[in-house]
Amino acid sequence: MNPAIILLHGFPSSSHMFRNLIPLLADRYYVIAPDYPGFGNSSMPKADSFSYTFENLSLIIEELLHQLCISKYILYCHDYGGPVGFRLAVRQPQRILGFVIQNAVITEEGLGQPFDVFKALWSDPNPQTKADFAALGDYEFTKKQYLYGACHPFLISPDGYNMDQFFLDRPGNADIQLALGYDYQTNVEQYPIWQHYLQMYQPPILVTWGKNDFIFTLQGAYAFQSYVTYAETHLLCGGHFVLEEANYAIANLIKSFFCRMYGF
Repeated sequence: MNPAIILLHGFPSSSHMFRNLIPLLADRYYVIAPDYPGFGNSSMPKADSFSYTFENLSLIIEELLHQLCISKYILYCHDYGGPVGFRLAVRQPQRILGFVIQNAVITEEGLGQPFDVFKALWSDPNPQTKADFAALGDYEFTKKQYLYGACHPFLISPDGYNMDQFFLDRPGNADIQLALGYDYQTNVEQYPIWQHYLQMYQPPILVTWGKNDFIFTLQGAYAFQSYVTYAETHLLCGGHFVLEEANYAIANLIKSFFCRMYGF
C-alpha cells in the first residue's frame, strides 16, 4: 500500500479545500481527507449534545484512522488542522512519518490580529465578545480569508468560500463554532507540549506557507525550524488559503520532500 497522508482542514473549511490536491497526490499516496464533526459533510450534533473541543475532534480522527487500519502516516495540517494533528502526534508519536504545514502554528507569536477576537472571548465570554466572534462566520470574513493576500485571485474559485458559508449558515452551527473558538485557548496552553514533542521525536516538516496570510504570522511559519532539524520552509505567494492557487506547487514540494526523506 502507498504511504498514507491525512489532510486535516481548518476553519471554516472542510475536505473540499483539498479537492484539487487529492488527485495530484493520489498516484503516490493513500490520501484521506476527513471532515470534522460540525464541518463539511460529517454529522453535526448540536453543541449541547456533543462537546466540541479540539481534543474530541482529534480523538474522532484517531478512531477513524484506527478503523481504516492506518498505522503510519504523514499529517497535512491547515489552520484548525494543526491542533488536531499535533494532538494525534503527541499521543501516538510512533505513527507519524512527518508533517506538511500550511498556515498552522505552534507558538503564540504565530497568532495574527484576528486572534484578538479569540483572546477577548477567552478572557470574558460576554454577549459582546460572543457577537464579535460570531462575525468571523459572516460571509464577508469567509470570502476575505480566501482572497486577502492572494497573488492570483482569478485562480480562486468562489466554490471554496461559498461552500464554506453554506455549512456555516446551518442552524446551530454558530454554537459549534463558538464552542471551538472558546476551546482554542487549550491549544495555546499545549504549545510547549507540541514544541517538546518536535524536539524529542524530530519528525520531518515541510512548511508550505501563504506568505500574505493575515491570520497567522510569518513568525509562525519560521518557528518549526527552531525545533526540528529536518524542517524545510517555503513561503509561497498567496494568503491563508494558498492551496487554492498553488496546488501544483505544493503537491510537487510534498513529493520531492518525502522522496528525499524516505524514498516515496
